[in-house]
Amino acid sequence: MIGWLRRRRAHLSARRLILVLLGGFAALFGAVKANRSTAVDLAITLKLQERRTPALATLMRAASWPGFPPQSRIIPPLIIAAWWWRGRRLAAALQAAAWGTALLSTLVKLGVRRSRPAAPQVQVVVAPLGGTSFPSGHVLTFVGFYGCLAYLVAVELRDGPLRGVAISFLTGLVALVGPSRIQQGHHWPTDVLASYLLGSAYLLGLVELHGRLSHLDRPLLR
Repeated sequence: MIGWLRRRRAHLSARRLILVLLGGFAALFGAVKANRSTAVDLAITLKLQERRTPALATLMRAASWPGFPPQSRIIPPLIIAAWWWRGRRLAAALQAAAWGTALLSTLVKLGVRRSRPAAPQVQVVVAPLGGTSFPSGHVLTFVGFYGCLAYLVAVELRDGPLRGVAISFLTGLVALVGPSRIQQGHHWPTDVLASYLLGSAYLLGLVELHGRLSHLDRPLLR
């Protein structure tokens, strides 16, 4: 009974947090749609771009690299297939659902159609870009897909050095991709923040779903 109550409270807390995250996203969506964030976006972008070193530029490029084609279309299905091959059917399904953030980004972009940053207003690193700016597809996909991968590694794999390194790497990747999109001049700060909010809400929903269905997958984990 006590265990059930604790799980119930955890579910309620997660749902409240999801609502808060979605509320923050909706507020940013409205501000961008009404063109009220332009001055703040420009000021933050210029501030972040003040410091440019070869090492920082390399780090930012590396953080963004998995989100560009063709690797953005190759890495996710390979990871999904790896979970399936290892017998983690639920993990594979959850990972596939996490990749849905790429489609979610496309749908939201249709509702805003915000122009990307452009030179000479800001410094822009040449890259294979398409579409519009809000939200950041890189950030939304990374939070959903690689955030989900970090969660699944944590709950599916045994303790060990490799598990810890993988979780740290994936967490760092998700944390760095947002600043990289601004520093490279590909997105405005509100694009990035909105993606972190929406992506985190999506990820929490997947984690909740996994918690409810994980008992169904037990025979396949042996």
